[in-house]
Amino acid sequence: MVEVQTLPETPIFGQLAEHQHEQVVYCHDHETGLRAIIGIHNTVLGPALGGTRMWQYASETDALHDVLRLSRGMTYKAAISGLNLGGGKAVIIGDAKTQKSEALLRKFGRFVENLNGKYITAEDVGMTTKDMEYIHMETSHVAGLPETMGGTGDPSPVTAYGVYMGMKAAANKAFGTDSLAGKRVAVQGVGHVGEYLLDYLVKEGAHIVLTDYYEDRKLAMAAKYNAVAVGIDEIYDQDVDIYAPCALGATINDDTIRRLKCQVIAGSANNQLEDENVHGPALVEQGIIYAPDFLINAGGLINVYAEVIGSNKAASMLQTEKIYDFTTQVLQKAEQEGTHPQAAAIRQAKQRIAAIGNVKSTY
Repeated sequence: MVEVQTLPETPIFGQLAEHQHEQVVYCHDHETGLRAIIGIHNTVLGPALGGTRMWQYASETDALHDVLRLSRGMTYKAAISGLNLGGGKAVIIGDAKTQKSEALLRKFGRFVENLNGKYITAEDVGMTTKDMEYIHMETSHVAGLPETMGGTGDPSPVTAYGVYMGMKAAANKAFGTDSLAGKRVAVQGVGHVGEYLLDYLVKEGAHIVLTDYYEDRKLAMAAKYNAVAVGIDEIYDQDVDIYAPCALGATINDDTIRRLKCQVIAGSANNQLEDENVHGPALVEQGIIYAPDFLINAGGLINVYAEVIGSNKAASMLQTEKIYDFTTQVLQKAEQEGTHPQAAAIRQAKQRIAAIGNVKSTY
């Protein structure tokens, strides 16, 4: 008998084990400069669907950490929304404004194609519907295509509508009314989703304070929506009713929680809690109602799922409107169970995955 030496678990497999990921695929192409990671978290409910993000990460470790957190969130997002999808995500390391090319995107499409439908990609930060067209040239496993190609187009408006519904549900819990008229809302990040959210808020009569990573974008949106523009770090110190993080994740952390003066947090960003086991309870202790990110930003996923199953945008909007009721239920359940909303939402998502997994346990 040959004795096999057991090697210490590597950091990469340790991270996969921590969140129970199924598969991670590294994609590299010297000619195009492609460096990408595809994370597949769970496919019990169906193929893993999640957008591709292009971002200039500080390190490859940061990129891996992001794709693992994002793909896990997609699993819970699909599950709690009642969709027959698993969770996946992809990140392309690079500057979307200067390093993106048709060849790079099509090469990435080849890697997606090689997964044989286990992962379906879509648009995310740094990507556009035109980029999805290039990827689609090499694989059919793409959602969020332009309407001219039979797709449902930009998912941002639907994502924003879901966030708006979730925000209203959380406001109802905090203030006894879901009206946002006169409420002061701090919006962090006014990209595609952020701007659509601004439109909903301003039309209802909310007062806006905003910021953005890009100075020109920040000033343009402030002028367009008659909002107050502040610095990136200053957004946490604003005296507001609602904080809406709509940029990158982990903005709710040890530093920012003590500075926040809001009563509600509801935004479109993924993984808003830097450590959900620490900062979820901390928000409860501080009396801040948190609308779970993967629950209220599910509109975009609902929209692209409609494309996958052959439904339409009208049906997506009706399904997205239900986020109001889902948020209300999760907030009530968290209060009844004496836990924080993120934990209650994750538990609910896991229960559905387990139940359907049992259904599928026979051939």
